[in-house]
Amino acid sequence: MSCGKPHEVPCTEVLDRVYSYLDHELDRPDYTKIRQHLDECGPCLREYDLEEAVKHLVHKCCGSDRASDELRVKVMARIQQVQAELEGGDPPGDDPGE
Repeated sequence: MSCGKPHEVPCTEVLDRVYSYLDHELDRPDYTKIRQHLDECGPCLREYDLEEAVKHLVHKCCGSDRASDELRVKVMARIQQVQAELEGGDPPGDDPGE
């Protein structure tokens, strides 16, 4: 997508980074460049508005759901296992002496 006008940040880059922009995960200079592009580019602004609406809808519909304690325990165990593997150690619970 492109509006056909020259921009400091190309439309493709803006659209690739729209979720980072929405989540405030960009540093200040990048955030400012994306904001400026959205102010100048109607097609990108419409795409941004659509993505923002989707994000808001997902948060509204799913944002209050809480994971069960059982799921939390499983996720934390898996995270610990992966961390141990990355550190070169054996995953917890795999030691035959335990």
